[in-house]
Amino acid sequence: MVAPIRQHQTIADIIAQMDQVIARCYGAQSKLGYFAVLYRNVTVRVRDGIVAGRFEDAARMERLDVIFASRYLDALDRFWRGETPTQCWSVAFRAARAWSPIILQHLLLGMNAHINLDLAIAAAQAAPGNELPKLKRDFLEITVLLNEMIPGMEERIQKISPWFRILARVGGRTDEQLCGFAIEKARNFAWLAANKLAETAPEKIEQQIARHDQIVAGLGNTIRLPVGNLLRSGLALIRVRESRDVRAVMNVLQM
Repeated sequence: MVAPIRQHQTIADIIAQMDQVIARCYGAQSKLGYFAVLYRNVTVRVRDGIVAGRFEDAARMERLDVIFASRYLDALDRFWRGETPTQCWSVAFRAARAWSPIILQHLLLGMNAHINLDLAIAAAQAAPGNELPKLKRDFLEITVLLNEMIPGMEERIQKISPWFRILARVGGRTDEQLCGFAIEKARNFAWLAANKLAETAPEKIEQQIARHDQIVAGLGNTIRLPVGNLLRSGLALIRVRESRDVRAVMNVLQM
């Protein structure tokens, strides 16, 4: 069984903590706030989905969501205290101090770490061992929910990144094409990893997580510094026209 980290008790606790994170990022004009705002939006949608009966097992789904979100909040807290979070979160958090990543890259870096690593661990913990297969339907429903939010997210990004709008019209699903990161691929990757963790002996869990973290960190580095002159040139063009006002970006993403 995966050892739990510091846990909140309810989704309401999680949202309250996220509000504090967002306020801190807003005050410090930190780009860490970009993913924090996006993730709060997702958490609210999950909460509403649970209330509406969207998921097969509401209690289990809330447990999964709380464990899942706690991993992000714990990683961010460690980073802020000068400690070392998982490698994939380190890649995402350090990028917030760099000038070059565009808004979309910051969001994708957070999604990469949180879906590919944290969701796998949270699933294995919320439904340990033989219980994991029972979680699959609700696990997949999370992806459906995320995909439903993508058009709205893209629309908001386009308001603060005019040339992103051009690429979105020409290239289609920019969230998948700009950096080679797709939610459905991440979901499948996370489900396979969750099953691997469920099959792993307790004494080898941390070693397995470390190996998986290394892979996810590598994916993060590819998002952070994508290969190919054409892609890098495209990102540079987008960057020229993006808003550099962190608070303005957070306000738009929060809409």
